[in-house]
Amino acid sequence: MRPVLTAALALFASVLSSTALATKYPLTLTDDLGRTVTIKSEPKRIVAMLPSHTETLIAIGAGDKLVAIDVYSNYPKDVTDKLPKVGSGFQPDLEKILALKPDLVLADESKSSKLTARLEAAGLTVYGGTAQTYNEVFEKMAVLGRITNREAGATRLITRTRSDLNALQKTVAGLPKVSVYYEVDPAPYSVGPNSFIGTLISKAGGKTIIPAALGDFPKIDPELIVKSNPQVMLGLTLDDAKKRPGWPSLNAVKNAHVYKPTAEERDALSRPGPRLPVALRTLIRLIHPEAK
Repeated sequence: MRPVLTAALALFASVLSSTALATKYPLTLTDDLGRTVTIKSEPKRIVAMLPSHTETLIAIGAGDKLVAIDVYSNYPKDVTDKLPKVGSGFQPDLEKILALKPDLVLADESKSSKLTARLEAAGLTVYGGTAQTYNEVFEKMAVLGRITNREAGATRLITRTRSDLNALQKTVAGLPKVSVYYEVDPAPYSVGPNSFIGTLISKAGGKTIIPAALGDFPKIDPELIVKSNPQVMLGLTLDDAKKRPGWPSLNAVKNAHVYKPTAEERDALSRPGPRLPVALRTLIRLIHPEAK
């Protein structure tokens, strides 16, 4: 087949694919708060109030629609450094958000922040929702692709992310499971096995010490950590661990298997979005440094 004809057929197939995946508006969805959200036309001016939303939009090719982001969105820097910051979920700058006249605001599903209700009361179209579990990460990528008419970009992102994660997981195949305490916050808050971080720990050859019954991101009794005697501790320094009552005798502390990820690694670990492979690579390095 002649090269020109081959190129023409490829272009035609690409156009057909894009047309098939084009979002039809008005689009009505149910968000994570159980609200019915109708998006009248393709959003052109989006405010993202979570880093995971910001990173996902940029990764699926919808970054040009962003007119503002939350104060914690910092990746990729070449994009986020140029965008206005409009506060956070708990301390939003409502005046600034309204002044930007967004046709869509992406918020979280936290009822405690009341952000979604406040923005909706101001007359804005708001979708409230973010991933809590591993599979929800990919579901939210697909939803954001559909909302922004970037379904093809979302499909490519999902495929690439899953492929990268599968390749990384193979490096720990056959290695023993290591018990892990992952500290989200010194309160202490940790992660359950069904959270996206808990699932990544499992894929990295570890197993969180937190029972599933406690939830995805529970506040826990420090005595549970002492009784569980984890082999590895993540999210704090060895010096911090040594100061906790009963912790100096724990296996992780005695063997100096206590690690605090870098700020960039911690961001990747805490954000259910396109950097899951970075998060998994970090966990493998800390839990199974012998993995190849």
